Amino acid sequence: MSAEKLAGELFDEGHSCTRSVLQATGGSGNQELLAATAGFSCGIGKSGCLCGAITGGVMALGLKWRADRSADLIAAFKETFQTTCCRGLSKSYEWMTEEHQANCRKITATTAGMVEKLLFDQK
Repeated sequence: MSAEKLAGELFDEGHSCTRSVLQATGGSGNQELLAATAGFSCGIGKSGCLCGAITGGVMALGLKWRADRSADLIAAFKETFQTTCCRGLSKSYEWMTEEHQANCRKITATTAGMVEKLLFDQK
């Protein structure tokens, strides 16, 4: 199963964007590590800043010894979504509505796909 599909399924099960991306791309079942993702959702501490999907992706890249690709992830994310800020990504939606959740799911799944590509790209 692709990381993009798995991340979407994990998000649908109620996991955060951060955990969904990390688990789908890092393959980690380590419960302590997965629990550590809790504070990154809704833009780190619910501040609305850096999108948790990016944070999960950077964590996954680091776990797979590809932290050197973190800047590439941020660049690809910005190219696709124009901003890395959770508040900006969600500005068109009422918080936690079905539409907002669908948007976050799309961002989560897309980010997992980006991470998967970076993990296997031999740049």
